[in-house]
Amino acid sequence: MGLTSVGLGSGLDINGIVSALVSSEQAPKVAQFDSKEGAITAEISALGSLKSTLSEFQDSLSFLSKTDSFDSQSVSLSKSTYLSASVTNDAVSGSYNVAVEQLAQSQKVGSLAVTDVTAPLDEGSLNFAVDGESFDIAVTTDDTLQSLVTKINAADDNVGVTATIVNSDNGAQLVLTSNKTGSANNMSVTATDTGAGTVLADTFAMTELQPAKDSIVYIDGLKLTSSSNTVDNAIDGVTLNLKDADIDQLTTLTVAQKTSSIKGGIQAFVDSYNSMAKTISDLTSYNADTEKAAVLQGDSLPRGIQSQLRGVMSSAFSTSNGNLSLASIGITTTRSGTLEIDDDILNDALKNNVTGIKEMFTAEDTGVAAKLDGYLDSYVGTGAIIDSRDSSLDRNLDRLGDQREDFARKMSAFEDRLFKQYNYMDLIVGQLSTQSDDLQSRLDSLPGLVSQND
Repeated sequence: MGLTSVGLGSGLDINGIVSALVSSEQAPKVAQFDSKEGAITAEISALGSLKSTLSEFQDSLSFLSKTDSFDSQSVSLSKSTYLSASVTNDAVSGSYNVAVEQLAQSQKVGSLAVTDVTAPLDEGSLNFAVDGESFDIAVTTDDTLQSLVTKINAADDNVGVTATIVNSDNGAQLVLTSNKTGSANNMSVTATDTGAGTVLADTFAMTELQPAKDSIVYIDGLKLTSSSNTVDNAIDGVTLNLKDADIDQLTTLTVAQKTSSIKGGIQAFVDSYNSMAKTISDLTSYNADTEKAAVLQGDSLPRGIQSQLRGVMSSAFSTSNGNLSLASIGITTTRSGTLEIDDDILNDALKNNVTGIKEMFTAEDTGVAAKLDGYLDSYVGTGAIIDSRDSSLDRNLDRLGDQREDFARKMSAFEDRLFKQYNYMDLIVGQLSTQSDDLQSRLDSLPGLVSQND
């Protein structure tokens, strides 16, 4: 930049003059830059909002795209006195009449009653057998009924026997209980004395205190015997937990599709679609009162998105139960472009055709979720349409920044040039003024001029 005097030679405000000239040259172009930058930034922001709402809608498809989202089953019982039940997703919807005739129970056997559980026993061994498996306990002269309880229960190779001491009017007995219910888990105890007496064999001449029983249950009149009160092979996907028995009492067990989670997934889908539709509407609207258009008003991008999504919404989809559409299950498009649900139609569809609805949403490549996801991914996926357009706008911003810098350098050079020109003019004017003053002084000093002045 040149000298920034205030016009020492001419008396002119050179700073002010140059500033005004530079500003008049600079202001229109800066305003143009600002306008372009604002428009690009607003478009980038609008595309960000568009991508965000499309991604959120795409996320809402996750639940409806999975087959197991439609496989949730529930079970109910007409009464809970005799059994409870649980189901897996493999259970088939249906109703069954269940009657419990007998509960499974474990066998219990007791030793000879004694008056003193701390009295020593003879030397020998005990063999315990359950369902084809067995284990042995060595008995020494130091052992008593009480110590044998600990030995039996702590044995590493115990095959399913629990020992305890029970006191009754007859005395104290060592009682063995099979750890598993059912007749297959009957116990046998063999005592062998290796000493002189037969105390061990006499003491362990076991008496059955409680017989082992299998459970007996009737399902729609068909008899099923099980060693357990947990019956998981009677009805596919259903486990029965028997609690009490009375052959004359029927319990109705009903397996049905649990539709609440499906309805929740569909509602989330509709809500997310409507949120997306509102965002797109806001980004493409025109306010007649303010005569202002939204950033993407008239843009082909959101129009293309809406067109493709609406095409899916109005399509028919082939299922094993015939063609279905969203409208046929109660999901319709309003005049404003949003979706709404008719609960009566949806409930009826879920009750009578959940398989078809499952296929309509989850079919690979051709289902509602797959088609929508494919369209959306072409817009919001990494490097897809919106990313490509966003990158182009970023490049425009970079170019605009370069243009600003070039223009700033041009204005700086223009300012320097003006200062040089005005400073040079100021210098010339100053010199002329000095010469004028000197000439006037010389003229004033001439004798003839002085007398005339006098």
